[in-house]
Amino acid sequence: MGGNQHTNPVTDETRADVRRLHAEGHGRNEIARRLARSPRTISVLAAEMGLTFDRTATEEATRARVADLAERRAILAEALQSDAERLTEQLWQPSVIYNFGGKDNTYEYENVPEPPADAKKNLMATAGMAIDRSLKLVPPQDDGGNEAAQSLVGQLMTGLAAVYRQQQAGEQAPPADDEGDGDAP
Repeated sequence: MGGNQHTNPVTDETRADVRRLHAEGHGRNEIARRLARSPRTISVLAAEMGLTFDRTATEEATRARVADLAERRAILAEALQSDAERLTEQLWQPSVIYNFGGKDNTYEYENVPEPPADAKKNLMATAGMAIDRSLKLVPPQDDGGNEAAQSLVGQLMTGLAAVYRQQQAGEQAPPADDEGDGDAP
């Protein structure tokens, strides 16, 4: 046994049904459902008979789906932006540092005024990822200010990395300078 064998051959009656349903205004998929045929079979039969299907409804449905997806991406981008804002707020909030271990497997913790540098680095990296994803979902309309924002985030990440390296090396972080170096807006 080989080749494609049709268990349900196309008959003149099938062609007549396709022509009648088409004349009644039914679309290809509806005709396929009613005649228990594949949409491809209906398309082939319609083409053989010179029948075409109105694509207006399909095009409108596609435009609606595209608009719905754009709205969902915008909502997700907004949520990611909110996540990034909450993460950056944590940089300067009181925090708890903790550790499990020792021979008695104890839990030790300490409340600190703000997270340590390594935690800040992780918060900034995660916030950066959330911002990046939100921008990919809904890119800004114009590029005005984008370079400045990237520069500011880059400077912040560089500064946090320097503080982290200093803490790892056992050095004291330099005191904050209220005047700044003039780079910030």
